[in-house]
Amino acid sequence: MREPATIRFFPVSHNMTRGLFISFEGIDGAGKSTHIDRVAQLFREAGRAVVLSREPGGTPLSEKLRELVLHEPMDALTEALLMFAARREHLGQVIEPALARGDVVLCDRFTDATFAYQGGGRGFDWQVLVQLERMVQSLPDGALRQPELTIWFDLDPHIAAQRLASARVPDKFESQPADFFAAVRAGYAKRRAEMPGRFARIDAAQSLDAVGADVGRLLSDWMKRTTA
Repeated sequence: MREPATIRFFPVSHNMTRGLFISFEGIDGAGKSTHIDRVAQLFREAGRAVVLSREPGGTPLSEKLRELVLHEPMDALTEALLMFAARREHLGQVIEPALARGDVVLCDRFTDATFAYQGGGRGFDWQVLVQLERMVQSLPDGALRQPELTIWFDLDPHIAAQRLASARVPDKFESQPADFFAAVRAGYAKRRAEMPGRFARIDAAQSLDAVGADVGRLLSDWMKRTTA
């Protein structure tokens, strides 16, 4: 996949040193990975240390759990518990230390994906996921660790399927029918409605350049508000 056209934005002021946590969400085929790499480059050009990670995964243990979740049959509760177990390890070993250092953490999916895939796609109890989220992501002050910004690359499942048709051997989620991904998309929309303050939707059906331009404008506006 070719690189998008150059995105211009000024991500941080020179005295901005606190950690930032940004997640990138969407179904496979939406183009997240290309734009995560570009955003990482932009932050590095601005002098920031960047940690790139993913979920499930991000640590050796979490990557092992990822393989189980993506490839082994299991019931919905087992799947959700493994997702949150991987997340707990990821938070403790990678995300929290990076934020404490003042790094920028860019994560390919986070908890919103669990609500979208397990809650939306699998139809698992949404409130049980809420309870697990509180258990795993609670901070000492009682708040929940959430991304400060979540960029949702929203794409029609049929378009995503066309893009992925010959990309690689699908895992157990990627091999699901279009109806499953329609439910995942609805799960993302529900999550966005619950937490509109940190969610930003990008129309991922656009060209690569157009999506990149939207991401650049979004981040530029968000960083201006954040560093004001």
